[in-house]
Amino acid sequence: MQSSRTSAKRLLALALGLGLASAALGTATPASAHTAAPDTTRAAYAPHAGTGESAAGNKAFFEAVLKSVAEKQAANPSLKSVTVYYNASQAPSFASQIASAASIWNSSVSNVKLQATSGTGDFAYYEGNDARGSYASTDGHGRGYVFLDYAQNQEYDSIRVVAHETGHVLGLPDHYEGPCSELMSGGGPGPSCTNRYPDATERAKVEQLWANGLAKALQKVDHVR
Repeated sequence: MQSSRTSAKRLLALALGLGLASAALGTATPASAHTAAPDTTRAAYAPHAGTGESAAGNKAFFEAVLKSVAEKQAANPSLKSVTVYYNASQAPSFASQIASAASIWNSSVSNVKLQATSGTGDFAYYEGNDARGSYASTDGHGRGYVFLDYAQNQEYDSIRVVAHETGHVLGLPDHYEGPCSELMSGGGPGPSCTNRYPDATERAKVEQLWANGLAKALQKVDHVR
């Protein structure tokens, strides 16, 4: 049987195998507090953004979060659930919506939990104006954030927007063709859709991705679509 120390080293090696840089996710910052950084790996809330490029962004973000969490919890490979820390200090206007979205996910799944931190998190939330709307973004080098656009959060149910984008952090792709009952259908059903909760299939997918702690989640990275 492997020692806990050997297991920890193996887990960290798996994380490093994702090929992402070691910079902490919580330091990722848009170009300014009011304009998001230009990038090509994003997953916007609007239905017209449901492209292959967006799907690649989903996968890259999830991998970045896994790597960040792995580095912090490599010494505890036997954990049955893992905690993903987020810093919302740069999105004060959405403090309530972010807290609600985290609560929704924490009540929906058990293998992974979201928790706020005032320090370096596994990802961060930012707010501002961006014609692209709200999106989850990663630069592919270990930095990631969720950007919340003011105008879009006034047009659509704001908690649904935040919960949807947080779904990307947990590994879910967009499915704009889906009904309002699917959280990851995003803006597809239109502004009248106010459902804020993942459906049974989405919950099961997140549980599967994070099953049996971080070690299993890392093994499933290549299966994110």
